[in-house]
Amino acid sequence: MQPARKLLTLILLIFMGSELTQVLPANPEESWQVYSSAQDSEGRCVCTVVAPQQSMCSRDARTKQLRQLLEKVQNMTQSIQVLDQRTQRDLQYVEKMEVQLRGLETKFRQVEETHKQNIAKQYKAIKAKMEELRPLIPVLEEYKADAKLVLQFKEEVRNLTSVLNELQEEMGAYDYEELHNRVSNLEERLRACMQKLACGKLTGISDPITIKTSGSRFGSWMTDPLAPEGDTRVWYMDGYHNNRFVREYKSMHDFMTSDNFTSHRLPHPWSGTGQVVYNGSIYFNKFQSHVIIKFDFRTSSISKSRQIDNAGFSNAYHYAWGGHSDIDLMVDEGGLWAVYATNQNAGNIVISKLNPNTLQIIKSWTTNHPKRSAGESFMICGTLYVTNGYSGGTKVYYAYSTNSSTYEYIDIAFQNKYSHISMLDYNPRDRALYAWNNGHQVLYNVTLFHVIRSQEL
Repeated sequence: MQPARKLLTLILLIFMGSELTQVLPANPEESWQVYSSAQDSEGRCVCTVVAPQQSMCSRDARTKQLRQLLEKVQNMTQSIQVLDQRTQRDLQYVEKMEVQLRGLETKFRQVEETHKQNIAKQYKAIKAKMEELRPLIPVLEEYKADAKLVLQFKEEVRNLTSVLNELQEEMGAYDYEELHNRVSNLEERLRACMQKLACGKLTGISDPITIKTSGSRFGSWMTDPLAPEGDTRVWYMDGYHNNRFVREYKSMHDFMTSDNFTSHRLPHPWSGTGQVVYNGSIYFNKFQSHVIIKFDFRTSSISKSRQIDNAGFSNAYHYAWGGHSDIDLMVDEGGLWAVYATNQNAGNIVISKLNPNTLQIIKSWTTNHPKRSAGESFMICGTLYVTNGYSGGTKVYYAYSTNSSTYEYIDIAFQNKYSHISMLDYNPRDRALYAWNNGHQVLYNVTLFHVIRSQEL
């Protein structure tokens, strides 16, 4: 059982973190053998063992089950190491922020003690800044709890490894079913933990990366967030009305370096720049209507269409830049969304979650933000983020969470490099914002802040 020997040695090395010198046993085929034993840097006893030859246990079903469990533990260990690295990196950032917070608090106390010698304007500014930062303190504590949670995972894996080591000696004295359940439970908890890392609150947007310069001042471009692995096709739509031709580029590289494309003719012209490609179909607003159309690229036909009742159209409730941008379709980690405004909501933004197959509205949220005052908007993890304009100096300043039905005013810098944004959409697969900026196709990376709570696992 040479592969089993290597696997056991690898598992022990992973969990013990020690380097062992192998001393081959005189007669390893007779039974379970100990290569060597020693102590690691923390004083723990470690050893390397070797299983009997294949002729003695190749037909032992329990041994096969043990090997399968060992492989699962090894895979889980690698996932935990990735999670541990992420948490340690975030914890370093948190600790740095904590030091800065404490330093600012000390400075604030000094200002209070000598406030008669300081200008009132400086005093108020520091106090306001302190109030902004104070809510971060409980978040820092939650990050510390996350680090403890990762340590708990590591400890549970160590315990399972200890049980497996005992099995090597006893071979059958332990309940395999119980051990399998423990491994499965830990695996499910780890998977849930990794899923929590996928979403978070937007805290930063990178500088723009210009992919290409082409087309008119207005348009949209995108990739499919549900495309199969290896499918990096780019979809390109120039203009905001009286056009029905969609370009398909085979890859991002082709899009950047050539003008080789396939053209798809839609049955109706689109309205605005709020189109989105999702799971092989394009969703768009039919020109001069409040009708949403799902067009399947695989069959080159309309697979579904539906009206969004009461939604404004034909520049009734457009974004600040105009362009028949009344209905904006978008995708995030949760699925397909429509953003628009109605008379019933006094022209303020309405957010609707759509069924991507039937286009029926699953649920809607009414906000207090006027649609015409918004430069552009995009969805990330169930939260709508709105920019304060489309030209010149721009920032993300309003956020509405559909998870809590609450809103807040924020201040996230957004570099408007070419001075006219007519399309801004988030791609959850790439974790990037796609933008059409005055005839330039641009990408922005985003930074999301997430906190894992043990009760959520």
